[in-house]
Amino acid sequence: MQIRCLYASCMKLLQIRNVPDDVHRRLKARAASEGQSLSELALAELRRSLERPTRRELVERVQRRDAAEVTESAVEALRAERDAR
Repeated sequence: MQIRCLYASCMKLLQIRNVPDDVHRRLKARAASEGQSLSELALAELRRSLERPTRRELVERVQRRDAAEVTESAVEALRAERDAR
């Protein structure tokens, strides 16, 4: 019991309110098909979403790239695509 209390004290709780019934039902079904609890599925999805850049981050990356570099990369990509055929 004591170990459990120590573990629980370092974990945070996240509550999501006003989840539409259809969304909850679909999430619960997906969790079941994956052999996970709803909490495990939600946590996995949150972690996965943090691995992807936000739109703002993508825009900033594109703006930092040199225009010539972008054009050259596009040309190289098209050539590689054609060569693969």
